[in-house]
Amino acid sequence: AYNHLKKHGIDGLIIIGGDGSFRGADIFSREFDIPCIGLPGTIDKDIAGTDFTIGFDTAVNTAVEAIDKIRDTADAHDRLFIIEVMGRDAGYIALHSGIATGAENILIPERKTDIEELVNSLQEKEKRKKLVNLVVVAEGEVFGGANEVAKVIQERLPQAETRVCILGHIQRGGAPTCLDRLIASRMGYQAVDCLREGKHNVMVGIVNNKMHFTPLEKAVKAKQKISDDWLKIVKILAS
Repeated sequence: AYNHLKKHGIDGLIIIGGDGSFRGADIFSREFDIPCIGLPGTIDKDIAGTDFTIGFDTAVNTAVEAIDKIRDTADAHDRLFIIEVMGRDAGYIALHSGIATGAENILIPERKTDIEELVNSLQEKEKRKKLVNLVVVAEGEVFGGANEVAKVIQERLPQAETRVCILGHIQRGGAPTCLDRLIASRMGYQAVDCLREGKHNVMVGIVNNKMHFTPLEKAVKAKQKISDDWLKIVKILAS
């Protein structure tokens, strides 16, 4: 890789990705003295040092659009849908899309799933004649994802007409939202500016609407955690 850079006269790199990309960039830069700037690009939104990651807003809007359509068919047939979204280690897509679509329950890795709590919640809703329910599940949810959750619900609530829908890779494609385009442009401009000014081996982020710089070696060690306020909302929805 180093030889290719030298061959083509490239004397700096802008790396778009997550912790794995940043870890590799940091090592490469130290070994070959090539300045690198990182831009947070992941739909998981789990990188510390920035309020935004390129791709998250597009992914969550794709999920919201799909879940809204699923609710239409759930309403038409009085069904319970278990919807799985991406997020192996972080539940941001499930959290944001679930709240935005009015999901009755949201299961994320950051909050341990109490399956009894979930079943009791669905039973209470059934008593109130609320037969249409959406449960949004992050793929990394500790209980095992949508299929495992559905198995338990079908065993405990056999009268519920339960369906599983895994959104999958549609969350990784499609035209970027306006917000994603704007933050990518803003971060990209700043990344080039960093290289020109001699600021190396940092990740460019946005915190409180201001540009923020985190050393790559620190960016790979920390994760952006879901705030307690958001977790309280999830708990209230589950009650």
